[in-house]
Order: sequence, then structure tokens, then C-alpha cells
Amino acid sequence: MTKRAERAGRPARATYECDVCGHQPPKWVGRCPECGEWGSVVETATSAPAVGGKVVPARQPLEPARPIATYSVAPARARPTGVGEFDRVLGGGLVPGAVVLLAGEPGVGKSTLLLDVAQKWAAGDPEAGPALVISGEESVNQVRLRAERIGALHERLYLAAETDLSAVLGHLDAVKPGLLVLDSVQTISAPGVDGVPGGVTHVRAVTAVLVSVAKERGISVVLVGHVTKEGVVAGPRVLEHLVDVVLQFEGDKHSSLRMVRGLKNRFGAADEVGCFEMHERGITSLPDPSGLFLNRHAEPVPGTCVTVTMEGRRALVTEVQALIGASVPGSPRRTVSGLDGARLAMLLAVIQRCRPQVRLHDREVFAATVGGIRVVEPAADLALVLAIASEPLQLGIAADLVAIGEVGLTGEVRRVGAVPRRLAEAARLGFRYALVPPGTGPAASGSVPEGMRVREVANVVEALHWAARVSAASV
Repeated sequence: MTKRAERAGRPARATYECDVCGHQPPKWVGRCPECGEWGSVVETATSAPAVGGKVVPARQPLEPARPIATYSVAPARARPTGVGEFDRVLGGGLVPGAVVLLAGEPGVGKSTLLLDVAQKWAAGDPEAGPALVISGEESVNQVRLRAERIGALHERLYLAAETDLSAVLGHLDAVKPGLLVLDSVQTISAPGVDGVPGGVTHVRAVTAVLVSVAKERGISVVLVGHVTKEGVVAGPRVLEHLVDVVLQFEGDKHSSLRMVRGLKNRFGAADEVGCFEMHERGITSLPDPSGLFLNRHAEPVPGTCVTVTMEGRRALVTEVQALIGASVPGSPRRTVSGLDGARLAMLLAVIQRCRPQVRLHDREVFAATVGGIRVVEPAADLALVLAIASEPLQLGIAADLVAIGEVGLTGEVRRVGAVPRRLAEAARLGFRYALVPPGTGPAASGSVPEGMRVREVANVVEALHWAARVSAASV
């Protein structure tokens, strides 16, 4: 017997797969080398691969290929859900047959948001079909209580509690919805699939079946997913490739602000951000969220400055604040809230070098954003420098001044992107002065928002000088 025949006659061999991340090590190990979880590697039996180089016979296709121009685009047009910020992230609404994965931390408000989306869908166009919500984590009574609290009751909104994929498909046959919300995909088990519900094998099998059903019947499907301790979507990486849209639901439990961020979108821009506000009666869209991140002062106030950050394609006017504490021996504290601690340490060293009279090496420094927003982009460096330096100098920063720019190690102000869009948003909210990096002011953009004076500053010292002049003119 030849070696090829021996290989072809081999029985099924055992393979090993991590039930958390899907990694396949060559042998069983107690700890997954990919994700670090203990006891997550399980044995899965697979058949030996076929050999011999046989050619697969051709079969008659279900539908013959046609010229691309003969296909209609009407079935692929997005249908608005009625929740403006959700539609903004999706690119206009839900496309029939699209599968959306919404991931987020427990308790952040995913179920509340999608229940509101389902109610708006049910109250919308009757031709779009009813909405079906299937809960695998809560009972129907618990979901009904939440729906009553947020006002999400409608006769065309159907509800069921299931954890079996076959039962979910049975509900689809009975209700024939236009929108399916499954909360969550990790709680559904697939019949005949090895492993435990919520594991890699089950999640992959359930998602594959629902994607196939959505494409075949033209149903918009929204899957709720869990996240790992690192904040990324839980489950195998193939899960994100199976679905059409991946959204991340972010928010601090101690803040009312919630954000839906697009990570992948086959039907629109993948860098859009939707803003929401969580309150006792549910969750509402925030088409103009900048007011949450500002404390408008009547007079110039030391230790505070306003900047404009970009969240996706959206410009948000944000206020940063700084407080310089007492001088302490040893290592003083550097505390941040909503900012990057390493970035703060670097900017403190830059300020100390550019303005030696501002002694910060032995002082406690506290820096924070207003409204619970997290700012990590370098464009906020200049505003943070002005807020920090103005506090010990007792320099009140004008309330109608915005500062935009990245600060380098030598104190130079570097260029950032989307400056015209940032200035337009600041002008819309009534700001009259702006400090920007060289090459991004009136000469570069060609136009300045009406009623706004823009000044290019080359370094931190020049920025402090012009901030003082603007503050003096505002008094």
C-alpha cells in the first residue's frame, strides 16, 4: 500500500481548539497560548482531509449570472430605524439582509437601546415587517417591564425568550419579521454542535446560520455580543468577518453619556460615532452632544481651556481642566480623568522646559475632561498645556477661545487634521477666537468661519502670549 493510500485511510484525528478565542494549538495545553485563559482548550474530532486531487463536478446554479447593470439596487437600500444616532452610525439605517453585531460591556445599555430601536421599527413603515426581540438572558417579564419603563410597547413588536437555535428559527417562520434582535448570541445553542453554549464553536455555528437566513429572507438582524476584559469583541475573529456591521457600545456606568462606534460597515463609513444619553426613562439620541462637555464661564477662568476633538467624523467641543496642588516631597501625584496619563507627564515636562518659572516637578497635578468623555487624540495637547500653565500663572483663559494642536517635545505646535471642520463646530457654538498650528489657519484653509478670529501659533510660549491677549480683551 502506498503512503498516499495509507494517509487516505486514516481515521479521524483529534484536534484542539480554545473555547474562548478559537485558537487551535497542536496539542492539548492547560492554558491557551493566544488568550491566556485556563482550561479553555477542548478536544474536537475532525475527519482526515480528503486527498487524491479529485475534481468537483459542476452543478446547475440556482440563478444564472447576469450583467451587473441589470441588477436592482432597491433591495439593498437602507431603511431608517427611527433612532437618528443609530442610523447615523449604520450609514442611514438597516439594510435588508444585513447582520449587525453590537458589542459592549455588561450593563452599559445595549438591551435598552435595541429595545427602543425595535419599537421605532415596529411603529414605522408597515411594509418593512414587524420587529422580533428574542432574549436569551432575561425572561419575557423582565423585558416587558423595561419596555414599559422606556415606552417601547407596540402591537407589531414581538417578544420571546429562547436559548435554542431551532426555536429561534421557528419564531422567524411564525412572525416573519423585518427586524430580528437577538440578545445575546453567546446564549444561543446550536443542536448537534460540540462544546458548550457561548463557546467558540456554538457562536460560530449560530452566527453562520443566522447570516444565511438573513440573506435568504431579507431580514435585518442585530446580534448582541459580549466583550472581553480588554474591551474587544468576545468570540472567534471569524465572527466579525461573518457579519456585515460591527458596532462597539461604549460608556461609563457613572456617566450618562453613551457612544456607539462603528468598527466595520459594509454599507457605509466605518468611522462614524453616535451619541446617546442614558436616563431613568431609557436612552435618547444626542444630535448635538457638545453641551455635555462644556462649562460655559462668564469670565476668564485659570486652569481650564476648550478644544475640539474628532470622534470619527464628528467634531465635539470639549473642555479640559487642570488643578495644580501643593508641593510635596518625593513623587507627586499625576491624576487624570478622561485623558492619557502618559501624555500628561510629557506635557508637564514640556511646560517646565519652555516656562522655567512655572515649577511643576514637585507639585501635584490633576487633569480631567468635562462630561465623562475620553480624549486621547494629540489635538487636545495645546488646550491641556494652556489649562495647566494658566493655573500657576493665574492666567484666565477666555471662555470664547478654543485651542487646537499637537505639542512636540521641544514645545512646537504641530499640525492636526480636520481643522476647518473643528473651527466650524466651534463657531457654531459661539466661540470667537481660535489658536491653531502653523499652516492650518486662514491662509491654508482659504476661509474662516464668520465671526471667528484665528491665530496661528508656532510654539507653547507664543500660544500662552496670545491666550493672555485674548483674555485681556475679553475682560
